[in-house]
Amino acid sequence: MILDTNAVSALLSGDPALAQLLEPSERHHLPVIVIGEYRYGLLRSRHRQTLQAFLETLIRESLVLRVDEATTAHYAAVRNELREKGRPIPENDVWIAALALQHDQPLVSRDDHFDEITGLQRLGW
Repeated sequence: MILDTNAVSALLSGDPALAQLLEPSERHHLPVIVIGEYRYGLLRSRHRQTLQAFLETLIRESLVLRVDEATTAHYAAVRNELREKGRPIPENDVWIAALALQHDQPLVSRDDHFDEITGLQRLGW
């Protein structure tokens, strides 16, 4: 399962519904884009030190997904599909979706705009 940024936030805050959803998965997939978004959010957090330590543990325990040349083909297809539908989503989410499709993994997210993407399975909680 690939974690979106809102899933990382919920996981690190101890959301029990999310913990139950993730329980069957031994190891999570974590896009570098999500790591960057979360670190950006930490810059404004008053709980920065505690959450930073949790994030570092999550990174160590996850399979970090990096963008590569194969990702770009999925990115182009997703972005084009959304353009044709007239349903744009945030740019970082296009990259996250591309990684989910590339690695054939469901995406754990509360953002229902991912439901517009053909072939992408979103798991909400």
